[in-house]
Amino acid sequence: MNRLVLAVRTSTAIVLAAGVIAVAAPAATRADSPQSVSLSGSYLPGYVAQKRRDLAAAIKHFGDALKLDGDRPDLIRRAFLFSVMDGQIEAAMPLAERYAKIEKQSPIATLALTVADIKKGDWKKATARMKALDDSGLNAFTKPIILAWAAFSQDGLEKGLEALKPLKDVGGTRAMHDLHAGLMHELSGDLAGAEKYYLGVVEDESGASLRAARILGTMYERQGKADEAKAAFELYLQAQPNSQFVDTDLARLAGESELETPTLIRDAKDGIAEGLFGLTSSLNRQGGNETALVLGRLALALRPEFPIMRYMVGGMLEQLERYEDANEVYLELAKSSPFTPAARLRIAQNLNELGKTDEAVKMLKELVERRKEDSRPLVTLAEIQRRHERWDEAIAAYDGAVERIGTLEPRHWQLLYTRGIALERAKKWDRAEADFLKALEFKANQPLVLNYLGYSWIEMGKNMDQALEMIKTAVAKRPHDGYITDSLGWVYYKLGRYKEAVPELERAVELRPEDPIINDHLGDAYWRVGRRLEATFQWRHSLSLNPDEETRASIEKKLESGMEAPEPITKTTTDGG
Repeated sequence: MNRLVLAVRTSTAIVLAAGVIAVAAPAATRADSPQSVSLSGSYLPGYVAQKRRDLAAAIKHFGDALKLDGDRPDLIRRAFLFSVMDGQIEAAMPLAERYAKIEKQSPIATLALTVADIKKGDWKKATARMKALDDSGLNAFTKPIILAWAAFSQDGLEKGLEALKPLKDVGGTRAMHDLHAGLMHELSGDLAGAEKYYLGVVEDESGASLRAARILGTMYERQGKADEAKAAFELYLQAQPNSQFVDTDLARLAGESELETPTLIRDAKDGIAEGLFGLTSSLNRQGGNETALVLGRLALALRPEFPIMRYMVGGMLEQLERYEDANEVYLELAKSSPFTPAARLRIAQNLNELGKTDEAVKMLKELVERRKEDSRPLVTLAEIQRRHERWDEAIAAYDGAVERIGTLEPRHWQLLYTRGIALERAKKWDRAEADFLKALEFKANQPLVLNYLGYSWIEMGKNMDQALEMIKTAVAKRPHDGYITDSLGWVYYKLGRYKEAVPELERAVELRPEDPIINDHLGDAYWRVGRRLEATFQWRHSLSLNPDEETRASIEKKLESGMEAPEPITKTTTDGG
């Protein structure tokens, strides 16, 4: 196993040990002790708040518990970690000190204290802390990065590179080594040496690293090498064609912006913040988002104006469904940051998640007016309107986005797909069908499009054989998708192949047991094969899942009088099929 992946899992376990895995309430005192009621009364609400991802409440309750039993390591650890995750760094530091005295090899507490040392400029104390740690887990990455930048700050390039060597030949960390070696060369004035290392990172990441592209591109730009800078940014766009994060850089190169070329790394402190960003990104990709959030918050404590880190922390807070906190983080981005346009769209999406849809729509309409050539505010507006079944408003916004884009490219298949859904729901089938078919031209055999178009044809009794093959392909590509599996069962049902429909619909119910439509479909199939008792059970179960009114009325009628004989199967074709 790659050491980086292993460390990700290990470090994730560090936070989870204070999270959802640890469920035992304090066995603090005897049940008849007055303290036991109060301690449990603080601990258990804290645990519930933690499960609900309400960090503010968790911090309060665990803090109350600590007042009653201040020596409990698990309470200290929880209060420390949740304070960091909540961005309360100053409040977390005394807790980190207390926990580090109990658990001297704690990687997260020691890292937090080291960040505080570095922020004060106390490199000797930071170095001593990190040297006292072993080289396991997360320490295998934080330790060489911090020691290297500490050595660079105090003794120069050669010592910094020597301390960075542990990252050089470890699987999965060569790009990390090269990036930091390049940064040290650049800060030392050796731009040729920096270029060599940066190009190694770009090659290792196949051009897909935004950070490497911007670090290399802005270095070229400061040297007056506009063509090389543009090539670095465009190489990233080749790997990530939908990204908007180098738009500002390309506009600046084209003379369309008066913003100065940014200096992405200024000193050794920024170098350590950069290292924490790289580890945060790796942890987040591996699913360790709680540990990643801790590291991200520490990086922002060291460098509050760090735009890419701020944008990532906002995204991690969204993953934890902490939408208000995410918006607070996004709002601190500078107007000139390349991440600000995307952050504004995320703020609107988060407002919608918080039930403030009208506020979100208003914000997006203002962005549509302000950014007259940008299609993205219109796409975001359309998605929100579609989610609320405001079909005509969604279609108008999608149409506006397509108009702004001009010539559609294969990467726009999803825009056609989602507009097609809105059109189909608005009963504008001819346009919807055209969008689905065009999406399939751009993205052949895309399972979501195959399923939606195939299912729609099935419901209309059109192109049944073609629809069957399309949905079989979709199921093959996404075998664990209950909705697509339901479509396959339903096309068999519509074709009168009831015995073939049953196992597919049973599997769909296993994959999506909470869906009333899929349960209703299975009930229909059971009825057709003579399994009447099981059919009524499925219909009743579907009713318990709160179906829409049309489905409810249909099921109640079937429960009252059963199903009539099936109509003869007719197959039609269309030019579009």
